[in-house]
Amino acid sequence: MGLIKKILGCVFLLLLSTTIAWAGCGIEKGSVRILSNDFGAINAVTDMAATCAGDGVTVSRNNTTEHRDLQVAALTANPAEYTVSIVANSSITPLLNKGLIRPMDALVAKHGAALKKNQLITIDGKIMAIAFMANAQHLYYRKDILEKAGVAVPSTYEEVLAACKTIRDKGLMANPFAANFKVGWNLGEEFVNMYLGYGGEFFKPGTAEVSINNAKGVAALNMLKALVEYANPDFLTYDSNASSAQWEAGNIALMFAWGSRSSAILDDEGSTPEIVANTMLAGAPTVAGGSKPATTLWWDGFTIAKNISDEDAEASFIAMMKGISTEMVKANNDLSVWLIDGYQPGKGAKGVYASAQADAAPYPMLPFMGPLHSALGAEISDFLQGKENAEQALGDVEAAYNAAAREKGFL
Repeated sequence: MGLIKKILGCVFLLLLSTTIAWAGCGIEKGSVRILSNDFGAINAVTDMAATCAGDGVTVSRNNTTEHRDLQVAALTANPAEYTVSIVANSSITPLLNKGLIRPMDALVAKHGAALKKNQLITIDGKIMAIAFMANAQHLYYRKDILEKAGVAVPSTYEEVLAACKTIRDKGLMANPFAANFKVGWNLGEEFVNMYLGYGGEFFKPGTAEVSINNAKGVAALNMLKALVEYANPDFLTYDSNASSAQWEAGNIALMFAWGSRSSAILDDEGSTPEIVANTMLAGAPTVAGGSKPATTLWWDGFTIAKNISDEDAEASFIAMMKGISTEMVKANNDLSVWLIDGYQPGKGAKGVYASAQADAAPYPMLPFMGPLHSALGAEISDFLQGKENAEQALGDVEAAYNAAAREKGFL
């Protein structure tokens, strides 16, 4: 985890530089099959990689929000259903645990001259992923609504709550706050962010023994509960698509959302010029007097499947290098915070960059973090709905995690 934090800390200081763009793909033959998430920045990468098709080279893509659920089974097959899996901090761990991706040191040496050292995600001395973009959840705010309410831009969650109360009391908006509270992965991530903001530790040092049923865990849940009091009553159904749509409809004044969604929110589609002009991005808030933002830093990158031929592995690596080329960045500069030469940070990068500069923690890249995240996403919704107290909810999380961790051999 220290290595990943170091990588994430450095890449944000090296966003501006120049290099020679890749000209053409140079693949002799092979099959490239890409599995990835489905949003603008990722799609730009896979679209560019797809230009390598032709002359004995095939490139297929499955851009789907269900990629996390598909990747392990798809790469377990022999040959693997996909040659490339685009991953993030958390989604790489199941592939590492099961040995489903291959080291890329030789491919980097042969075809990776354009890569920066900070893009090389190294596990146990081997390059297992190539990072190409950074992401984090942070604060979006409506400048005009805050001005009408007479409140400053919040920098803490306590100030977010105060701003929401004023906005509601003045009749400006009934439910001014939104975040991705959808039951499952999204809800689990909101607890992870808040718990880190309180300075919490997820596990007892050096072990897989969970350690969240404590004062900091209770405080994190209570803050989430206070926030949802200002959210739409259907908050447990809100993912990135739902919250972004509500923002563009003008129903929200303060939102905790992914930086990778900024390009769609700041464009001229789906909203009004007034909303777009007054949409501002800020770093993630702190909480309870803490100095670290209550969020996590992420990288997205690509991996190469183990259960494929060396020919397809090489073809896939070359195609993905085309996908993350300077040429792609210049055509899609504002879609993400790219970790690629040629990127020029714009308005949409402000929130991610501010959160990184404030020393936000990277998402824990631990093999047993996945079962805990799943348990959080499944168990804390009852507390947010007032069906049980915080200690009961956290006890349920620990019980669910322990069962899953024993089944996987972590405990």
